[in-house]
Amino acid sequence: MENRQTTSGLEAFVLTVISVGYLGLGLETILLGWEGWMIPVVFIALVALLVISFTHRMTENQMKVLFFLYALMASFYHAVHRTSQFDVVVVTAIMLTVMSLLDRLYMLNIILIEFVAVMMNQVLMNYTDEVTSVDALLISRIILHTGAVVCIYVFCRLTVRNRIAQQEIKLRGEIEAKETNEDMEDFLSNISHELRTPVNVVNGMSRLFMNKEESEEVDAIYAAGLRLSDQIESIQDYTEIKRGELILEEEKYMTMSLIHDVVTNYHQSTEKRDIELIVDLDPNVPNMMKGDIKKLHKVFKHLLSNAIKFTHTGGIYIKLTSKTKDYGVNLIIEVADTGVGMTRKDIAQVSKGMYQANKKRNRSTGGIGIGLPIVYGFVHKMKGFVKIESKRGMGTTVKLSIPQVVIDPAKCLSVKEGFSGDIMFYNDPSKYKLPMVREFYKRMAVNIATGLGVRLFSASSNEDTERLLQKLNVTHIFTGQDEYESNREYFEDLCKRGYQVAMSAVPDFSLEQGSQIKVMPKPLYGIPVVQILNNGYVFEETEDKMDKLSLVGRTALIVDDEPMNLVVASGLLREYKMYTDTAESGAEALLKYEKEDYDVIYMDHMMPEMDGVECMKRIREMADRMRRSPVIIALTANALSGAREMFMKEGFDGFIAKPIDIAEFERVMKHVLPSIVTNEEGRDA
Repeated sequence: MENRQTTSGLEAFVLTVISVGYLGLGLETILLGWEGWMIPVVFIALVALLVISFTHRMTENQMKVLFFLYALMASFYHAVHRTSQFDVVVVTAIMLTVMSLLDRLYMLNIILIEFVAVMMNQVLMNYTDEVTSVDALLISRIILHTGAVVCIYVFCRLTVRNRIAQQEIKLRGEIEAKETNEDMEDFLSNISHELRTPVNVVNGMSRLFMNKEESEEVDAIYAAGLRLSDQIESIQDYTEIKRGELILEEEKYMTMSLIHDVVTNYHQSTEKRDIELIVDLDPNVPNMMKGDIKKLHKVFKHLLSNAIKFTHTGGIYIKLTSKTKDYGVNLIIEVADTGVGMTRKDIAQVSKGMYQANKKRNRSTGGIGIGLPIVYGFVHKMKGFVKIESKRGMGTTVKLSIPQVVIDPAKCLSVKEGFSGDIMFYNDPSKYKLPMVREFYKRMAVNIATGLGVRLFSASSNEDTERLLQKLNVTHIFTGQDEYESNREYFEDLCKRGYQVAMSAVPDFSLEQGSQIKVMPKPLYGIPVVQILNNGYVFEETEDKMDKLSLVGRTALIVDDEPMNLVVASGLLREYKMYTDTAESGAEALLKYEKEDYDVIYMDHMMPEMDGVECMKRIREMADRMRRSPVIIALTANALSGAREMFMKEGFDGFIAKPIDIAEFERVMKHVLPSIVTNEEGRDA
């Protein structure tokens, strides 16, 4: 972009000089009575030059050649006239200076040759007759002018050569920097891939120990392993974005799954921090869409992680809404916080590479500084856009708009048919340290009520509440934990009077025995609100998440050349009461499958002698002959973008990346073995 702007500026300057030169040439032609027919010819050539330049119909090099030829023609026409003897020096000096900007040495050489030729022509025209006398002064002037032109020529040539040399040095530097970056990206990609296997072992073994006994040390190891897993995945995502190798994996998903992910990350990230999270889900967002749900999950995770990391007090507001388009909808995600904020310089650097608000070694925030660049890369790949609004010390708002295909246009949230009544939010505005948090809650409440088509009223005291109860048909009252604890008897009395009272509280909050108050674990968002309005009605997608995974009695063969991976996978599957067998190579897997049928085969990819893809295809051939139908799932550290599509195309039934994520494992198993979903608990406690 910078080079293009520089080139455009140079073209404009050269065109300006040529245009001014044409005006001077035309004026001199008229005053001195030269050939008049040349004026329109030169003018037409100038207009053609301008049109070609403004329409960009030629390359940069071609335009430079046209500029040079036009200037050469005009200067030659000027120099062949007898009255232009000493003007030739001035015109040649101007041509040498201007054309030297085009960085073409051959042009300078041709200009010098033309000068010598026209000067010889001038001498022949003016000093070979008997009228004009040749004296020492005339000879000295010719020598002086010629010497001046030669000096200008030498100076311009040295300048061009020096500039070309600097450009070559710069180009070599850019190539070396690009190669260095590519080498670093290759290194990061390889190391993140290689680290997946040992991290999978650490996470898996620590999880097995945690299931046997409680230990703070094992909990710390497991938490560190999860953090390292996230960072490895982020490094891999970042390198794929930088190398242009990012691949979308689109599939159908429920809108509720996005919100469930936000709530889960909030509980994991703010367990010991006093930060309010307000989730504003527009009920009119389509119930089911098609897109890259994994990358959307990661976008939410990075945005929420950044907001939590740089927000020490106040709250975080997440809004999910949509705008209808011909192709489906634009899914609009907004994440606002009351944190430290960013400067304009910070915002400008975000999309270019690694970004951290505090790069000091003693910084209080964690992370490796690639969260927001990953968000930019994902959203741009999904043909969306990112907008950041922030001021230092005044919080940050990140807005995303991502095109999505609509599968089920029904509203993601709705009250059951026949609902009638008004709802009230009882909220004490004085409890918030920052007014913005109060505004976040207000927006969320208003948007939920508007989207559901119910009437909403607010109260901040008992007196306000009683006045509204007398005037309105209030059926549900929503409040917070602080309001309840400071006014416990009043809210309990409202329940006894027949009103449904629901309270948003921390997850470990417990009511007194016999209380009729309904508790909604923080953060407060639309799903529990709608469920309470529907008198406990649970949506299908919520029911689906409540389904437990049972693999009791199922048989599995785990194929992996790394013994510790076999131990981890076997331990995980035993939690689901599966019978497991193991094989340390593809050849051993074929022998075991020939002797025994398995419900599921978990296959590693990179194995010596016979890789997982070849082994899978041989097992398929054996299964056809033996009339078996095994489910074969790729269980591998190859988690590059597009790996899932590659394995599925080869013939695998499912794909699970290492380190194994329990939620992803259960999702894949429910998909490949739908009959295993049951309402009984499948894992051991």
